[in-house]
Amino acid sequence: MTTPTRRWLAGLCLLAGLACTGTAQAEPDCPPVAGAPSPDALAAAARTASDRGPLWRIERDGRSSWLYGTLHVGRLAWAFPGPNVSAALRRAQVLALELDLTNPEVQQQIVKAGAQLQAAQGPLVLPAPTARRLARQIALACLDAAPMANQSPVMQAVTLMLLSARRDDLDPAYAQEFVLAGFMHATGKPVVSLETAAAQMAALAGGSLQDQLALVEQSLDQLDSGQGRAVLHRLALAWERADLAALASYEDWCECARDEAERAFSKRLNDDRNPGLADAIARLHNGGQSVFAAVGALHMTGPQALPALLRARGFKLEALRWARP
Repeated sequence: MTTPTRRWLAGLCLLAGLACTGTAQAEPDCPPVAGAPSPDALAAAARTASDRGPLWRIERDGRSSWLYGTLHVGRLAWAFPGPNVSAALRRAQVLALELDLTNPEVQQQIVKAGAQLQAAQGPLVLPAPTARRLARQIALACLDAAPMANQSPVMQAVTLMLLSARRDDLDPAYAQEFVLAGFMHATGKPVVSLETAAAQMAALAGGSLQDQLALVEQSLDQLDSGQGRAVLHRLALAWERADLAALASYEDWCECARDEAERAFSKRLNDDRNPGLADAIARLHNGGQSVFAAVGALHMTGPQALPALLRARGFKLEALRWARP
């Protein structure tokens, strides 16, 4: 294994919180936890690295940047960027993520933004049956309840939904954001945020207390039924193939847009953030930097899809990877 690859792997382990000096063990009924990959497993992942996720080259003023749709869970087999993604990362001067979660200052800003949001809204007090359901899901995920209690109920539900994918060999520790950040840190290139922690927290956990309660209960319904896992698995398959048609029809099959409140949350989480994300990408490109902008794949769809917004801002887009019918 080359020295840059070793350096990249060490960075990935550190950033994602992987156990890099041993194999993580879980209780028999607990979901598997990402641990230190063996040398053979790493070698296999490196040998079979292939492009996954939608990728565009974006051009304006005679310079190229890139737009990439990410997935917030992943597998060891996906931890090495494929040829097109690697080439774009090597050419790019800066990696731009929704939030640079590898930056300790950003992590602190997230905690502060969450606390400020809760203070402004007041605490969400769950009805006793809902609180019991949430506690049950925390226990099923084999998580320590004490640290979880420091998060708002909405963030607990979001965390549980992502972690439920572990039972399908999809772990947030291998999210593309960590993979890409590890690659850029290993090559000495900067990583920046496209939006603020406050803006992202407002999108995730904003809304009225009634809206928040509805979101928690919807998440628990999906966790209890297993539908949440099924949706994440289907989303991962669509992302892996860069199947933009399947991603665009997400609300038709996710069972997460059943009423006005759920549709409003989806709009707040995706469409409402996209103009700001597009402006931030354009500012970085206008500043003379070649940017690899990596944003959740669902932001590439809908009436405010990022590719369309960037075209409206004068960029020429060339799709480098998408699923053909």
